[in-house]
Amino acid sequence: MNHFENDEGRTLVTAMVEAIQANSVLLSDLDGVIGDGDHGINMNKGFTVTAERLTNAPWDLTTGLEVLSAVLLDEIGGAMGPLYGTFFGELARVSAHGPIDALAFGAMLRAGLDAVRDLGGAQVGDKTLVDTLAPACDAFDAAVAGGRGFAAALDDLARAAEQGKESTRELVAKVGRSSRLGERSRGLLDAGAVSCWLLLRALSQASQALLFESPHQQTRSEHAL
Repeated sequence: MNHFENDEGRTLVTAMVEAIQANSVLLSDLDGVIGDGDHGINMNKGFTVTAERLTNAPWDLTTGLEVLSAVLLDEIGGAMGPLYGTFFGELARVSAHGPIDALAFGAMLRAGLDAVRDLGGAQVGDKTLVDTLAPACDAFDAAVAGGRGFAAALDDLARAAEQGKESTRELVAKVGRSSRLGERSRGLLDAGAVSCWLLLRALSQASQALLFESPHQQTRSEHAL
């Protein structure tokens, strides 16, 4: 299949929750070196509260993203709550338009990226989550434009997200608390870039699982053509 339905897409939210819960200590440890050390704590709180509120109620991808956005915006501290809350709010807004195919998925991510840039002002090279998110969006869009298919584009997204995350190691922080360290921030990964990589990887893997689970699925090799 080249798309999945909105109600099937709730597994994307579940995958992100699990990714953050499994890596909350790592994220706080990374943030503790060049930030205030609460990134993993706050993210884990937001995603766990979201999961609890979605339990025992019917919901789809759009609803899950809306709840996640509201929790991150209203109930967790730090600078990342507003950024991620805004990001997921944009994903929810665009996802509500219908089934999720490659064009819809790309539009969701692009809207989220634009909103994060507008809110935080960060650009690639500033040592933030944008260093992960922007190249991932670009790689996905380029793959789709090149006719590589939804599943292959998700592979490219995940690969670019990891490369973007790793690129922050040698950058000097230019925005946020870590910018006060100047050159001392070089050589360390940015916690926001790492959490963004975890989230994009979870989105990619969960989306691919839906594409391949369909009884009418194409083979993985066909997707990669």
